[in-house]
Formats: sequence, C-alpha cells, structure tokens
Amino acid sequence: MRSRQRMFAAVMRLLLKCLRLGRRRRFRLLRQLEQLWHYGHLCLRSLLYNSFTNGDVVLDSLFEPVYWLVDHVTRWFGVVFVALVIGLTSSIVAIVYICLLPLILQTYTPAWICWHLAYGHWNLIMIVFHYYMAITTSPGHPPQAKNDLTGVSICRKCIAPKPARTHHCSICNRCVLKMDHHCPWLNNCVGHYNHRYFFSFCLFMTMGCIYCSISGWDMFRDAYAAIERMKLLEKERLQVAANQTYYQTPPPTFTFRQRAFHKSVVYLWVLCSSVALALGALTLWHAALITRGETSIERHINRKERQRLQKKGKVFRNPYSYGSWDNWKVFLGVDVPRHWLTRVLLPSPHLPHGTGLSWDLPPCVTEQRAPLLAI
Repeated sequence: MRSRQRMFAAVMRLLLKCLRLGRRRRFRLLRQLEQLWHYGHLCLRSLLYNSFTNGDVVLDSLFEPVYWLVDHVTRWFGVVFVALVIGLTSSIVAIVYICLLPLILQTYTPAWICWHLAYGHWNLIMIVFHYYMAITTSPGHPPQAKNDLTGVSICRKCIAPKPARTHHCSICNRCVLKMDHHCPWLNNCVGHYNHRYFFSFCLFMTMGCIYCSISGWDMFRDAYAAIERMKLLEKERLQVAANQTYYQTPPPTFTFRQRAFHKSVVYLWVLCSSVALALGALTLWHAALITRGETSIERHINRKERQRLQKKGKVFRNPYSYGSWDNWKVFLGVDVPRHWLTRVLLPSPHLPHGTGLSWDLPPCVTEQRAPLLAI
C-alpha cells in the first residue's frame, strides 16, 4: 500500500515538474518573441527616424515617383513641345499669308492695309526673335570653379555652393541662376539670362493672338456660317442623289478651295483665341511677379517667410524689390529713356543687369538700398 502511494506521489511530482518546465519554456519563448519584436521595431525607427520629418516631407516622399516620371517625360518631350509651337505658329502665319492677306489687300482701305502690314510684321518679328533667343540662350549656371564663389547655401543635389536666388533644376540636373521654372515649351530653364526673352515671347504671342482674334472675328462668323451652309447643302445633295442615277448627281456646291478657306479661317480664330486666353493668363501672372520683384519659386519662399515673420509681429521685405516701376526697368534693362524703344519695342540681345552670382544695386534704380542676401 505504501509502495503504491510512493509511486503515485513520484508520478505526480514528475508530472508537476514537467508542467513547470513546459510553462517556463513557453514563457521564455514568448519573452524572446517580444524582445525580437521590440528590437525589430527599434531598428526600423532608427533607419527611418528624422527629427525634421513632418507631413510635407511624407507627402513629398510619396509623390517622389510622380516627380521622377514628370521630370523624365518633360526632359524627353521638350523637343516635341518646341516642334509643336513652331508648327502651330507656322500654320497660322501660312493661313494669314495665303488666305487672309489677299482678302485684306482687295477689300480694306489703304490706311488699314498699312496698319495691318506694319503691325502684323512687327509682331511676328518680335515673336520669332524672342522665342529663338529664349530657346538658345542659357539661363546661367554657377561656375565650376568653387574657390571664388560666394554661396548662400549648399545645393543638396550638386553638393556645391549655391549663390543667392539660385535653385536646382531636376530636369536639367544643374543649378540655375535666378531660376523661375523649367519651361517644356522652350525645352530650357527660365533663368537669369533668358527670363526677359521668355516673358517678351509670352507677351508678344498673346498680343498677336488677340490681334488675329479681333481682326478675324467677322471672317470667322462668315466662315462658320458658310461651313454650316455647306453641311446643309451636302445633306440635301445626298438625299437628291439617292433618288437619281450617277450621271444625274448634281455637282458639289462648294469647291475644295472654298472649303479649305473657310475651315482655315475657323481653325485660325479658334486656335488664336484659345492661346490668347491661356497664354494671356500666364503672362499676367508673370507680370505680377515681375512687379513684385520675385520669381515663381521665390513667391512660395517669400510667402512662407512672410507668414513666419507675421507670427512674430514682424514685416517681411523682399530684398530684391526696388518698387514696381524700378522692378520693370531692372527686368527689361531700361537704363535711359531711349531704351524703351531700342530694348523693349525693338529686338535687342542686351544682357540683364548683374552676373546672377551677386545682386548689387542696378544703376537704373532711383532708390538707394543696401544689397541683402537671399532669404
């Protein structure tokens, strides 16, 4: 009897011991898994943690593939956009010379003929000159020799000193002096040395489109009515032809030349009106920026700086603004009154004020102001 009790007690002790060992092993396994989880979480945070991370940084990181795609598409399709501008402009000029100019010479008075010939050719020359200069002129880049270059900051892409008002273009993969934006229609950056050419092209192209739209309004109405009349007569002709034999089919009411003429006039007016609205809005936007003495990039920078200083009770002042009138004189390079004719109303390849590396006071500015560094 005692031997059975002893055996039973031994079995129970062995069973309890096995249970204790299993529980310890299970707790040890859970503890190890918890330690591995905390260690992996710590490693992940150590790789991704940044004290400057905020919602904007996360949003930029998420859109980085989109930016990469846009940059590469813009880089490779720039030539296509330039060819498109040249092709559309050439088509409008061809329609004016082939279709509209003979009609003007036959129906208009000598005074109006002289006006159209003088203004139309002057506007065309200004468009062609400024577009060619905007494409072929380099916007300006910081020099490769970095010894004598005074930089306000360091470019994170080029790892080089970056002068005031200079920004890195991800499409050109270079820093651009006084960068405004990368224009796909120019296949070039708009910067210090070609900013005036870009704005002048937008201005004169808008003026030319408005001129064509206003001058061709009556012709557009007549051409549109003629096209509608052609469609109606064509429908009636087909209905009559369905009930007659082939040799009894009446000839077309309008010739091919008449059809081409009317459709060309409608094409000219619609294209010029659309471009005038779109490009006119862009031109007004850049005119407002020039009036404030800032570029498209600097507008966003100055707005954030203005909000930051406003919270502190301070007033922001753009260090590159010399007043509305002087800003235009600096931008256009008008030093003396005759420059309004020779440098603004006539084609002029003159260089802008300064080198784009430093921003001293231009000679045409009346208000003396100490030069400041970029914000």
